[in-house]
Amino acid sequence: MHKSASGSTLGPGGLDLSQAFFKSIHSAAPPSPTKRHTKISVIGAGNVGMAIAQTILTQDLVDELVLIDAKPDKLRGEMLDLQHAAAFLPRTKIHASVDYAITVGSDLCIVTAGARQNPGESRLNLLQRNVALFKNIIPPLARHSPDTILMIVSNPVDVLTYISWKLSGFPSNRVIGAGTNLDSSRFRFLIADHLDVNAQDVQAYIVGEHGDSSVALWSSISIGGVPVLSFLEKQQIAYEKETLENIHKAVIESAYEVIRLKGYTSWAIGYSVANLARSVLRDQRKIHPVSVLAKGFYGIDGGEVFLSLPAQIGRGGVMGVTNIHLTDEEAQRLRDSAKTILEVQSQLGL
Repeated sequence: MHKSASGSTLGPGGLDLSQAFFKSIHSAAPPSPTKRHTKISVIGAGNVGMAIAQTILTQDLVDELVLIDAKPDKLRGEMLDLQHAAAFLPRTKIHASVDYAITVGSDLCIVTAGARQNPGESRLNLLQRNVALFKNIIPPLARHSPDTILMIVSNPVDVLTYISWKLSGFPSNRVIGAGTNLDSSRFRFLIADHLDVNAQDVQAYIVGEHGDSSVALWSSISIGGVPVLSFLEKQQIAYEKETLENIHKAVIESAYEVIRLKGYTSWAIGYSVANLARSVLRDQRKIHPVSVLAKGFYGIDGGEVFLSLPAQIGRGGVMGVTNIHLTDEEAQRLRDSAKTILEVQSQLGL
């Protein structure tokens, strides 16, 4: 047996088996041109990229999934491994290549590729290596899918999202960093655990840098619609600022702990990014704390900087930034977080 150009199997006499297997319907109209065919490309087939790809597949988010990586053998192995699960998954075409042409017409491009930090290497040096890498990744993605939405997962995510925006030439609403979406999930889990409730009933955001200068928005935490801090004040229950600070500290340290224990993080970021992909492709208009162009919001000025703010996302990318009430202290911390990122950007000499 050999394959026809369309990929269907030809019998020994050149007979197209799919034609023999099914009798065609008389005077059938061609498929409707309005039918949506969704396509996601994942750049980087490492632990994070594959966790994202695997979660997207199991959640039936796309018709076509493309994997891109610089290592052809690893790439083909991952593609085959996923294809072999076809009988257990919704029907999705899975392709892989080292050539970016395969990403053509993607609705969403998720970038997870990045250089690993060498022992003793500074974050700035690592960042400079990643910038060089992104110069080979972002322009071809933008060229092959000029209407796509770019979702950046590689770290340091805020600076690399800014770089992707510059390299792509896209409007800022179509460049999103995974940002603190995962940090906020960890935050909600820890609060829920502390109060013994379901994490889905906890509304809580971490904003700012995805990293050590992130900001926990204590003033806007609510559980089942009840604002926590004002509830405690009304009941004259003293809340320990220290307890809250410890929860935030645990959020920042949790990624380091997972890396120390298993060598990398993958499952939680896989779910986090699949969750963002669903909001984009299904036009859910949900509010996620993701890295967006923050200039002009919450008093952030002094330069073009991407950091996480609670943003509404949908088919057009970032629809807008939520006007959450911040205390003066929270607003100041957010501006400090922006300064931290801007300092790193200025050192890159772009």
